[in-house]
Amino acid sequence: MPRGRPRTFNTDDALDRALDVFWRKGYEGATLPDLTEAMGINRPSLYAAFGNKEQLFRKALDRYVEGPASYVRKALEEPTARKVAEALLYGGIDLLCNPKTPRGCLAVHGALACGDEGEQIKKDLCAQRKSFELAVRRRFQKARAEKDLPASTDPAALAGFLTAVTHGLAVQAAGGAGRKELKRVAELALRAWPK
Repeated sequence: MPRGRPRTFNTDDALDRALDVFWRKGYEGATLPDLTEAMGINRPSLYAAFGNKEQLFRKALDRYVEGPASYVRKALEEPTARKVAEALLYGGIDLLCNPKTPRGCLAVHGALACGDEGEQIKKDLCAQRKSFELAVRRRFQKARAEKDLPASTDPAALAGFLTAVTHGLAVQAAGGAGRKELKRVAELALRAWPK
């Protein structure tokens, strides 16, 4: 059986460049010519290495979660609920304001403007954001059980509040808000923390 030609590009580097395009332009805003040009490959090579555009986006999203957004996983391991909230807010601001990465959040930005072509991606991104909120809620349930949060605290409402603020920070950053503005929002959110 004949073998195909060996790849002449580094798939990890190409995936990083695809991630950058999706992060900047969103799922639907990123065209195949945008992607192939940034990745330095042609369409057949893209399809052979990564599948179609949707499959490439999913791989780029996994790369985002394991790379730039890995602060989320670390934040959930903080010893107190308050430290979890601080790590999520300030870790998010660090990522959102990093001059080496696009502004905003791939999981938020990627689904803001999706038509019919991107409907499944939009649903998947919404499910991922819900999964994030569920992980935060579970962490806050644990904190309440350990008396790290008052017994009157509603972990679901607190997780919903925190995730709404973090996603709002991402939208603000994508719109040009700077670190100082975002930190003021985070500080205000933390003033609402249960006593």
